[in-house]
Amino acid sequence: MHHFADRLTAAVRRTKTPALVGIDPRLANLPAPLQPNTESPSPEQVANAFVQFSKGIIDVVAPLVPAVKPQSAFFEQIGPAGTAALGQVIQYARSKGLVVITDAKRNDIGSTADAYAQAYLGPPDSTPFASDCLTVSPYLGEDSLEPFVTIAQQNGNGIFVLVKTSNPGGGRFQDLVADKQPVYQHVAQLVNQLALDTPGQDSSHSYGCVGAVVGATYPEQLVALRQTMPNTWLLVPGYGAQGGGASDVAGGFDKQGLGAIINSSRGIIFAHEREEFRERFSPPDWQRAVEAATLDMIAGLAAETPAGKLQDLS
Repeated sequence: MHHFADRLTAAVRRTKTPALVGIDPRLANLPAPLQPNTESPSPEQVANAFVQFSKGIIDVVAPLVPAVKPQSAFFEQIGPAGTAALGQVIQYARSKGLVVITDAKRNDIGSTADAYAQAYLGPPDSTPFASDCLTVSPYLGEDSLEPFVTIAQQNGNGIFVLVKTSNPGGGRFQDLVADKQPVYQHVAQLVNQLALDTPGQDSSHSYGCVGAVVGATYPEQLVALRQTMPNTWLLVPGYGAQGGGASDVAGGFDKQGLGAIINSSRGIIFAHEREEFRERFSPPDWQRAVEAATLDMIAGLAAETPAGKLQDLS
């Protein structure tokens, strides 16, 4: 069993990119060939379409990127059929060699936190949701994170803790000042200490199994938080459809071009709807649009961030 930070580092080096593809299926945006052929599809039909779509994305991006991030909400909204579909997608992505970060933003205390952690961070195949990593909210306090850290570490898995999110309203609480620092800096200091306490075995990096979510839409804070959390992998949402560009995420990397994975969801998985790709690819060729958008992201990150150094690896 390998440490999460070691596995993520190795995957980024192997693929030579920090690009992360978010899997956020929406029925209205699915390519025409995957749409259920009825005006009122059943939950099972929608779930089946989501599985086909998600597997189609995974097949395209598995050779290109180190990781994918299924968003649980889009599956859960369907009900039991959707949660079963989520499990299928997670396990299919893992079978393709991808690092799977399930974006479920779980949190609680005591035995409830432990149950969430066992569901998503247990041993391989222990549950349909068993993933390499889980996003976690920190706002119930340090003791709410400890069960996730413990179980993740036991199974070679990891967590990404929400520190500075990409949404416009996040600052209402995260930017509040306490003891002369914004709340997000207090969370960042705790997260980096947890990362220091959970180091990997690969001496070529200094990252632990606890990471942080820091949005691309706040590039100045991203630079500051990289300094606050030198031992923490950063998951950076907000790239692409949310307005963040490659130059906005450059401050999230270390000098080796490591330390950050950059998420794009809609801009890649629904690339068939983007004008520049809609003109090039017909609806049955939607996977080619996904590939083209992924390669564009990889090239942009290589050109405008320290991640370009990864291209020099033999």
